[in-house]
Amino acid sequence: MESSPQSRPRSSPTRRAFLGSLAAGGLLSTAGCLGTLGFQRESAWRDPPLAEDRPDAVYVPAVTEGMGMYGRTTVDRYGVALTYSYPHRFWTLSGTETSKTVVEADDDVHLMASLWDTETGQVLPLDSGVTIEIRDDSGLVSQEVAYPMLSQQMGMHYGANYALDGEGDYEARVQIGGVSLRRTGGFTDAFESAATARISFAFDTEELHDVSLSEPEKAGERGAIAPMEMDGVPVGRAPAVESLPGRHLGSARSGDAIFETFAVDPGSVDGRFGSEPYLSVSARTPHNRFVVPMMGLEATLRREGEIVAESRLQRTLDPEIGYHYGAAVDEVRDGDELTIATTVPPQVARHDGYETAFLEMDDVSIRVS
Repeated sequence: MESSPQSRPRSSPTRRAFLGSLAAGGLLSTAGCLGTLGFQRESAWRDPPLAEDRPDAVYVPAVTEGMGMYGRTTVDRYGVALTYSYPHRFWTLSGTETSKTVVEADDDVHLMASLWDTETGQVLPLDSGVTIEIRDDSGLVSQEVAYPMLSQQMGMHYGANYALDGEGDYEARVQIGGVSLRRTGGFTDAFESAATARISFAFDTEELHDVSLSEPEKAGERGAIAPMEMDGVPVGRAPAVESLPGRHLGSARSGDAIFETFAVDPGSVDGRFGSEPYLSVSARTPHNRFVVPMMGLEATLRREGEIVAESRLQRTLDPEIGYHYGAAVDEVRDGDELTIATTVPPQVARHDGYETAFLEMDDVSIRVS
């Protein structure tokens, strides 16, 4: 289910060459009427074409972009990397409503903060918020909430478009709120306090414009491009099924998210889930196996048609299971039917290729055998 072939980009021109090819094809002719608003050649990239006939699922984007690294650091147990790319659109989610965030005329760069635990390498999907503050020698230049995001190139990260004050030297202060979701095992007492990571960088428009662009094959088809290699920065893959503790109850797919379900015996994993069996659901994207966080899930267990357990699955961070949804249950037997209902779809922003997935999420059922 997770081993679908990934699409290979046809080429990786720079942004300048890409815009030139768009101009030759006539796409930039639509930008002329925007000249009075201050948009010139950049307007073509600021709203590049979307793939036609996008499915309600993960799909291969029409255009993908590379990125550059401004720096990385550690603060407490947090590993933090700051990367950049062109300002670009993305979609946010509030409840079940999606909203497209467009590039504004004064946006200079899309900044992305990757956040992980330095001891386990696990990416940290925080529900307490990340803010990136940009300063120069004169003081505050820009400050924006960095949205938790999913992208096929970067996986799980935090990002937004930022306006700067021209080329020059800056300091990014990545402000990390303490982790409020449940933590178990070696994470129980970790990530409680807020922290601020500081990374200095120089903004150079020529350097930005040399970031590569590509037009993947099979744009608009179900699938995904491979994530970028980022010098040891994790992209937030969910653990492989065979590495997870417990009895694997089965897999199901809803809204193109894959739910891997397990029953963990009370005596295993140091007994940290209590004296009853523990139901865990690891949600991940197809193709790239990125963690799908920040959902509301409920589980119902039926035996011979009768409900024997109903639980709200709690968002949990565990060093072995990773980010998952879990709850204690009395017992899981062969023949039981496990139903998982999504009460809130993933409250994460999405880049091209994910904006149509993980929205309409039907209940799924698994027959335990």
